[in-house]
Amino acid sequence: MRILKFGGSSVGTPEALERVVAIIKEKQKEDRLIVVVSAFKGVTNQLFELASLAEEYDSRYEDILTDIEKRHIDTINQVIPVNNRSDAITDFKIMLNELENVLKGVSLVQELSNKTRDFVVGFGERFSASILSACLQNRGIDSLYTDTRQLIKTDTSFGAAKVITSTTYMNIKEFIKRNDENVIVATGFISSSEKNESTTLGRGGSDYTASLFGAATGAKMIEIWTDVDGLMTADPRKVERAFSVDYASYEEAMEMSHFGAKVIYPPTIQPVLKLGIPILIKNTFKPEHPGTLIQQKRETVNGNIRGISSIDNIALITIKGSGMIGVSGVAARIFSALAKESINIILITQSSSEHTISMAVMPNQAHAAKTSIELEFSEEIKHDIIDEIRIEKEMSAIAVVGENMRQIPGIAGQVFYALGRNGINVVAIAQGSSERNISFVVDRKNEKKAVNTIHDAFFLSGEKSINLYLVGTGLIGGMLLELLENQKEELRTKYQLDIQLKGLATSRKMLIGESSVSLSDWERELDENGREMSLSKFVEEMKAANLSNSIFIDCTASPDIQTVYEDILKQSISIVSPNKQANSSSMEFYNLLQKTADKHNCAFKFETNVGAGLPIIETIHELVRTGDKVDRIEGVLSGTLSYIFNNFDGLSSFSDVVKTAKEKGYTEPDPREDLNGNDVGRKLLILARVAGNNVEMEDIDIQNLVPEDAREVESVDEFFNKLKKHDDHYNRLQKEASSDNKKLCYIARFENGKGVVKLEKIDDSHPFYNLSGSDNIVAFYTTYYDESPLIVKGPGAGAKVTAAGVISDILRVANTKASNNAGD
Repeated sequence: MRILKFGGSSVGTPEALERVVAIIKEKQKEDRLIVVVSAFKGVTNQLFELASLAEEYDSRYEDILTDIEKRHIDTINQVIPVNNRSDAITDFKIMLNELENVLKGVSLVQELSNKTRDFVVGFGERFSASILSACLQNRGIDSLYTDTRQLIKTDTSFGAAKVITSTTYMNIKEFIKRNDENVIVATGFISSSEKNESTTLGRGGSDYTASLFGAATGAKMIEIWTDVDGLMTADPRKVERAFSVDYASYEEAMEMSHFGAKVIYPPTIQPVLKLGIPILIKNTFKPEHPGTLIQQKRETVNGNIRGISSIDNIALITIKGSGMIGVSGVAARIFSALAKESINIILITQSSSEHTISMAVMPNQAHAAKTSIELEFSEEIKHDIIDEIRIEKEMSAIAVVGENMRQIPGIAGQVFYALGRNGINVVAIAQGSSERNISFVVDRKNEKKAVNTIHDAFFLSGEKSINLYLVGTGLIGGMLLELLENQKEELRTKYQLDIQLKGLATSRKMLIGESSVSLSDWERELDENGREMSLSKFVEEMKAANLSNSIFIDCTASPDIQTVYEDILKQSISIVSPNKQANSSSMEFYNLLQKTADKHNCAFKFETNVGAGLPIIETIHELVRTGDKVDRIEGVLSGTLSYIFNNFDGLSSFSDVVKTAKEKGYTEPDPREDLNGNDVGRKLLILARVAGNNVEMEDIDIQNLVPEDAREVESVDEFFNKLKKHDDHYNRLQKEASSDNKKLCYIARFENGKGVVKLEKIDDSHPFYNLSGSDNIVAFYTTYYDESPLIVKGPGAGAKVTAAGVISDILRVANTKASNNAGD
C-alpha cells in the first residue's frame, strides 16, 4: 500500500488535475493506492468566508457559492468527456444543494456554531475528491470515492479535533478489507465525532489524514505532493535562494513544521514515526525532481543544519520578579494557567537566576495569557514578589534546525555572530535539550533579514548575497557597475559573493525595489522604470527592505549625501564612499560616523577618499593596529598636480603645461579646482585623522597656486589668460630648482598636529624625486619606520582605479569583522 496526498495547488486547475491523474496512473501500476486530496486551492478560504457572511445575513455569500459552483462545473467539463460527465455533475450538485441548504439555515437563524462551520468548510474536500475519482474512472482506473468522515473518528473539538486513533485505525483496516478497488480517493481534512458530527483536523489536516491512513495500513511510503520541490532550507517567499533538501529526519521535519515550515502539517509525522514509514515530499508540477525523503536518522548526511523556519508574528510574554528566585513550582503554575485557557506555548526561555521567564504565544492569545497568569499569581503580584508581566508584540520566532547540530561546537556561535554582524538584536533564546533546534525571538521587522542572514551563513557553500545601493552613476559609479558586471562570476567563484544591485540613483532618477537591477542593462531599466530622485525616500526604502549584508555606496561629490550617513549606519547598513565630503567636514562629525558604525556593527569604508585605489588608508590602519605610531605624513596627493610638475621642465610655459593637462583630461573642467590645493588639503586632513589626530581643516595651511587676479574670473578661458601673465613667476621657480639640481613638487605634509600643503623644491635624496606621470605617492614616518619611510606609490586618479578601489572596499565589508570600522 502506498499513500498519495495532493494539496490544493496540485488540484487547483483542470491542467493541474490532469497532472495528478497522470501521476496516479503511473503509481497504481506498482502499488495499491490511497489518494488523499485537499480542496481546490482557495476554496476552503471561500467556504470560511461564505459561512461568516451567511451568519451575518449577508447575501454576498450567494455570489461566492455561485463562483464555487462554476469553478467545479467548469473543471468537470474540461477533464471528463461530455458523454460521461453527467454522473459527476449529479454527484456534485447533490453535495452543493446540501451545502446551500445549510447556509440558508445559518442565514435565517443568524447563528454559526463551530460544529456547523466544520460541516460547511469540509465540502471543499468532498467536491475535489468526488471529481478526481470520477476523472480516474473515466480514464479506466478502478477508483472508489471515500468520505473520510466514515472512518476518522475524533472528539468534539471543532476546528482542530483530536483523533481517536484506536477507533480510526480499526475503521480504516476494515474498510480496506471490504473494498478491493486499486485506487481509493479519500477526502482530506474532514472527520467526524463518535456521534457522526462533522469535524475537521485543522488547517493542513489533509497531510494528517494521509499519515493516519499510512499508519493504519502499514503503508510502505507516504507521498505528499505539493507545489514546491520538497522541504526547503527556508521559506522561498522570504529567502530567494532557498532550495530543497534531499533528506530530513523525522525529528528535523517536526521541528521545522512546528516553526512554520508550510510543506508539512506538524501532526503528520507522529502517526508514522514509530512504524518508520518514510514520507516523500514531491512537486506535482516537477515530478522528475527527487523531492525530500523524511525517515529515521541516517548516519551520514551533508551539512550541520537542515533548515531555517520561522513564525512571522508572535507575542512574547515576560514574567519578571526577584521573589521568584529559588521558588519551586512557578513554571508549573504558569503552564497550568495557560493550559486551562487552551493557550499554546511556542517557545519558552528562563534566565539561570530564575528572575525572568519568557514565553512566545500567538498574538491573538497574548492578552488572555497575561490575564490568566495575573489571576494565577494575584497574591504574588499584590506582595511585589512578581514585579511585572509584560507583553511584547510584533515579534518573530526563528528556529535553526539540524540533526547534525548535536555535539558539534560553534553552531550557536555562527548563528549569533551572523545576526550580530547584520545589526539584528536577539530578544530571547532557547535551545532544546535535543540540541536539534536553536530558537530565538527577534523584532518582526528583522525576521526576513535574520532568516536570509543565517541561510547565507550555513548554505550555498558559504556564498553570501551582497545587496548594493548606489547613488551616483557618473564616471566612477558607471565604471563601478561595468567592473561589477565583468567580475561578478569571479566574485561568486573566488570570494563566494553574489552581488545584487538593489537600488540605483542619479541626481534626477532613482530605481529601488524588491527586484535586483541589472548590472548590464541598468541604464534602460532606470530610464523606463525610474522615479523622481528623492534622497530621503531612497534611504527610507532601503531601510524598509532591511536586507542582510546591505551596502550604501556614495559615488557622488555632493556635500548633501553625508547628511544621511548617520541614519544609514544606525540601520546597520555599511557605507562605502569615494566622496570626501563627510570625512573632511568637522572632527565631531567624523568621530560620530566612526562611533555609529562601530555601535551598530557595520562598516564605514572610504579607502578611495585618498589615492583612488591605492591602499593608503588601509596601510595607516595596519600600522596603528600593530602598535606603530605615525609621526609624519608626506605625500603628493593629486594626480593632476603630479602630472603638471612632473612635466613642467622649462621647455614649455607653466600655463601651457596646465592647458595640456586639461586637454588630456587630468584636471577638473575648471583647473582652478586642482590648483587651489583644497582637494589635496582635504585628503591630508583625512589621512591625519585616520592616523589618530584630532585635526580640523583650519589646521591645514594650503598654498593656493592660482594667482590672486585669476581666482574670481568667470570663464576658464579668461583664467588661462590671467595665468599666462604669471608664467615668468613659475618659470623662475622652475629654473631656480633646476640650477640647484632640484625639482618642483606640490607636497602635503602633516607633523606635530599641523598640516601644510605647498610647492617645494626637492633633491634626488627625497623619496618623491623620481615620481613620474600622474602617480600619487605617500611616505609614512613612524616609530617603526623612523629612518626610512614606508612608501605607497601608484596611480592615484582615474575612474577605473577608483572604481576598483570601491570594489576592494566592498570586499572588505563582506569579508572582515564589522567592528574594524573607519575604512580599515
